Amino acid sequence: MANIKSQMKRNRQNEKRRLANRSLRSELRTRIKSVETAIEAGDISAAETALRHAQKRIDMAASKGLLKKNTAARRKSRLARQVQRLAS
Repeated sequence: MANIKSQMKRNRQNEKRRLANRSLRSELRTRIKSVETAIEAGDISAAETALRHAQKRIDMAASKGLLKKNTAARRKSRLARQVQRLAS
């Protein structure tokens, strides 16, 4: 355990951020999984709705630094392409 005051503060900040990131990452995975589940079920309207929600969460994760910009773009693109295949 750190004895230095600034390091103790840094540890508290890191723990707060870790918990926040864990929560965001979990929700992100849930949203992506809901899109994939709707695609497997063949429900186009549910897939499109879930895709919209997932894209919003992916963008939010990228803006908060949880995902890199290109990673976010790649994930959104792949999900959108799967939904498009289902629609056609």
